[in-house]
Amino acid sequence: MQTTSINEINPKVTAFKHKLNTSLTKKKITVLQINLGKRCNLACTHCHVEASPKRTEELSPEVCTQLIELIHKLSEIEIVDLTGGAPEMNYGFKPLVEAARETGKQVIVRSNLTIYFEEGFDDLPEYFAQHQVRIVASLPCYLADNVDKMRGAGVFDNSIKALQWLNKVGYGQEPNLILDLVYNPQLPTGEKFALSPDQNNLEKDYKKFLKDSFDIQFNNLFTITNLPVGRTKMYLERRKLYIPYLQFLESHFNVSTIEHLMCRNELSIDYLGNVYDCDFNQMMNLPAKNANGENLTLTQLLAAGNLDLISEVQTAAYCYGCTAGSGSSCGGALI
Repeated sequence: MQTTSINEINPKVTAFKHKLNTSLTKKKITVLQINLGKRCNLACTHCHVEASPKRTEELSPEVCTQLIELIHKLSEIEIVDLTGGAPEMNYGFKPLVEAARETGKQVIVRSNLTIYFEEGFDDLPEYFAQHQVRIVASLPCYLADNVDKMRGAGVFDNSIKALQWLNKVGYGQEPNLILDLVYNPQLPTGEKFALSPDQNNLEKDYKKFLKDSFDIQFNNLFTITNLPVGRTKMYLERRKLYIPYLQFLESHFNVSTIEHLMCRNELSIDYLGNVYDCDFNQMMNLPAKNANGENLTLTQLLAAGNLDLISEVQTAAYCYGCTAGSGSSCGGALI
């Protein structure tokens, strides 16, 4: 199947850099997001990483050692954000958690919750509590049918059990044990597209339903737009919805989101040690560039002893997903 290039300027969709009329500049880097690999116990229909139980790509010992060195070396890193795949399944997960916590950095793990019920991972809730890891957990809806359609049969029930388990060890209740949930819209079946609902109102709905139905408590809900990347992009292309969806996102472009885009103060590192402006660029193989226009690597960051080697963020048409409506980021709505 032929796919649409991320750099192709389709006459029906304005190139993102032309929409801005200026380059998208980096700010001071404070967040190091690490994608540890594509190994996962799930194969979600909307996964932009295209992770699954069949994938074997993961962090190598050499890259893990470099990352730990970077975490120890650079105090300007405030947050180490671990993602995947299921990050917990990939090599180097616990050493990276412990290196970051030893140096006083906040650790975020982007968890699918169901991993706790896989053999060898049943220590994770207690481990997370011990190290005060902030958990950002995917629960794309509070209704079982919708979750299972997106993520697989039985995922909702296991997610509920996992959330109850996390509550038992203090998450969502103790101030240093933060539990956030992530909402994703259902993938469209036709050209009746929609952005995420208002984040604050939806959070209230989630909290009431989960408390009343399952006695579950959590801290924050993040609404995240489905960007046309990975499996979402393939899904849209099969249904000839890719360009219409990009047009929809462009039509809802909100310039007020630009100031708060996550790509501006973070670096995304892949399991090979390559550097990107964000996880979406990583999945679309759009690497970050240094001042000389060369692809940036973890080795170069270590040699420089500095994270701020990028002046301009690399952009593509899917950036409209982060700038439509109230905006979208790994921390939810932007405005």
